[in-house]
Amino acid sequence: MVYYHGNVLETHLFDENFKRTSMNRQYGALVGKLAVTEFQVGKAKVCLIHGNITDMDTDAIVNAANSTLMGGGGVDGAIHRKGGPKILEECKHIRATEWPEGLPTGKAVITSGGNLKAKYVIHTVGPIWRGGNSGEPELLADAYRNSLKLAATKGLETIAFPSISTGAYGYPIEKACQIALKTVKEFLEKEDHIAKVAFVLFSAHDFEVYKKTVKEIFR
Repeated sequence: MVYYHGNVLETHLFDENFKRTSMNRQYGALVGKLAVTEFQVGKAKVCLIHGNITDMDTDAIVNAANSTLMGGGGVDGAIHRKGGPKILEECKHIRATEWPEGLPTGKAVITSGGNLKAKYVIHTVGPIWRGGNSGEPELLADAYRNSLKLAATKGLETIAFPSISTGAYGYPIEKACQIALKTVKEFLEKEDHIAKVAFVLFSAHDFEVYKKTVKEIFR
């Protein structure tokens, strides 16, 4: 079933035919029952997916890392577990050669994807929520913006984001998704290097919050 809300194409997918549609070929590796909302920004497509980011076959997926780059819980741990030891080895090299004190909040670095379907992993550190008056909005926007800049610099065309900072770091999902969507929209309106951006939301609740916010921002 397909619904249109302004410039937003909302598609509810319930079978493997999803794999065979040319519009969504980039997301064909996802298996199972999915809900997808897709919309256009300039020449790029932006897609909301209820699923697991480690299953994405985009050029890069983004890891909501901590400053140590040594792995952790949530998305970070899942990416390291599925991607295998090569990712950690490359992260250790980055720490030793570029960021010996740890990756600062809002910055981004890139490694290979190891055993993942994605070719690369872009690691970025989101802010810890401290009430909203400690620069969290600006730092969260930096995490998304710098990840996109790095992808564009490396010539990558497709990228998938998790919901950065809304897990253990405690950033309220309603506030965080506003920043995520606005930052990506603004970047894509100015740059034409990226062809597709996916936001992959693991929980149904987060997916619904993003869906609601999309319709407010992309009217």
